[in-house]
Amino acid sequence: MSSYRVGMVSLGCPKNQMDAELMLARLRDAGMEITAEAGLADVVIVNTCGFIEEAKKEAIDNILEFAQLKKEGQIQKIIVTGCLAQRYQQELVSELPECDGVLGLGANGDIVEAVRSVMDGEKPVRFPPRECWSLDGPRMLTTPGFFAYLRIGDGCSNRCAYCAIPLIRGPLRSRSMQAILEEARGLADGGVKELILVAQDTTLYGVDQGGAVSGAPRLPELLRELCRIDGLRWIRMLYCYPEHMTDELLDVMAEEEKIVKYLDIPIQHCSEKVLKAMNRTGGGEALKAQLRHIREKVPGIVLRTTVMTGFPGEGREEFEELCSFIKEMRFERLGCFAFSPEEGTPAYTMEGQLSDKVKNRRRDIIMETQSRIAAEYNEAQVGRTLEVLVEGYDRYAGCWFGRSAADAPDIDSKVFFTLPRGRARVKPGDMINVKITDVLDWDLIGECCS
Repeated sequence: MSSYRVGMVSLGCPKNQMDAELMLARLRDAGMEITAEAGLADVVIVNTCGFIEEAKKEAIDNILEFAQLKKEGQIQKIIVTGCLAQRYQQELVSELPECDGVLGLGANGDIVEAVRSVMDGEKPVRFPPRECWSLDGPRMLTTPGFFAYLRIGDGCSNRCAYCAIPLIRGPLRSRSMQAILEEARGLADGGVKELILVAQDTTLYGVDQGGAVSGAPRLPELLRELCRIDGLRWIRMLYCYPEHMTDELLDVMAEEEKIVKYLDIPIQHCSEKVLKAMNRTGGGEALKAQLRHIREKVPGIVLRTTVMTGFPGEGREEFEELCSFIKEMRFERLGCFAFSPEEGTPAYTMEGQLSDKVKNRRRDIIMETQSRIAAEYNEAQVGRTLEVLVEGYDRYAGCWFGRSAADAPDIDSKVFFTLPRGRARVKPGDMINVKITDVLDWDLIGECCS
C-alpha cells in the first residue's frame, strides 16, 4: 500500500492531545511519514476542539487556512477529527466542503484507512459510537521526551450546566489501572521524568469500575502504584474537582515524595447562587473551609484554580463576592474565562444572560487582582532554592529555562536561570537546583546552584 506524508495540528486540551498521539502512532506504525511541517504534508489532520466558542473559531480558522494551502497546491487533502467533528458531525460536513474527510471520536481508530481513502479520491465521513475508540495503545509523544501527559479516563458525568463535554465525550469512562500502569512504565523507561495525570474529572477516576468500596474513587490507589515506578520524579494531577476531593487523596499527596505539591482545582465560582445555577455544589464558606483543610493536610501546596465570569444571573453582588473570595484565598495560580453560551447545554437558554462587554470586563478585573497576588507570591520566592526541571535554552535571553514543581507546562510560569562560571552545560530533562534572585512579570529568575 502507498505511504503518504501526514501532518497533524492538534488543538485544545491535553485530553485531545492524547487522541492525537494515539492516532499518530497508528499512522507511523502503518508506514506513514509523520511531518512536523503540516503545510508540507500530503494529508493534514486537524484534530479540533469544540468546547467553547473561541475554540470552535480557532478550529475553523485552521481548517480554512489549510483549505487555502490545498487550493494553492501545497497540500492535497484535509481530514477533520476531534471534538468539533464529534459535536457537529453532518453540519460540519455540509458547511465546510473543503474537508476531504470528517471522523467523529469513535472513528479515530480508522485514521490510517481514512488517509488512504482520501488519497484515493473518497470522502470518509464516519461517526460510530464513541466507545469504538480505545483509550489504550501505543502513543507518539508530541511533548518533549522528559514529560508526558497520562490520560486516566475520558468523558464526564458531572453535567455542569455550562459544559458541552458530556455531549461530546459522553459519560465517564475510566481506563483500567493495569493499562495505565503499563503505559506509565513504558514512558518512564523512555526517559519521561514527569507524568501529568489528566481526565475530565481526575478525582473521579475508577468510580465507574468499583474499588475497595463499590463506586469509590480509585485515584489514591493509582497514585500509590505510580509512585513505585522507577525513573519517575514528578507526578502531577490536573482537573481535580473540589466536591470530589477526599482525605485519602490528600494523605497520599502529603506522604508520597514523587507527587508534586500542586493541585489544580477548577472551582468556577464561589457564590452559592451561581454554583447552584451551574449544577454544582457548595458555596463560598464551604470552599474556604475546604481550601484551608487542603493547605493544612499538604503543607506548602500550590493551588491552581479556574473561575468563570458572567454566568447567567451573576449580578454585581455575586461578582463582588467572587473578587473578595479570590483576594482572601490567594491562589498561587489562577485562570479566568468569560462564560460562553454553548448550544445543547442548560445554560444556553437560561435567563439573565450578560453582554460580552460585561463578561469580559469582569474577567479582566479578576486577572488584574490575580496578577497582584501572583506578583507577591513570586517576590516571596526570591532567596529560595527550587528544584527545576530544565526545558531548554532561550538564545534571545541568553539563559536556560525550566519549571519548578509549582508550574504545570503551558499554563503556568517559567524559571529562567544562568549557569555559574565553569559549570558544564545542562540539558533538557535535567533536574537541578536554582536559587531565585529576581522576578520578571509572571516568571522567576535565578542561578543554578547544583
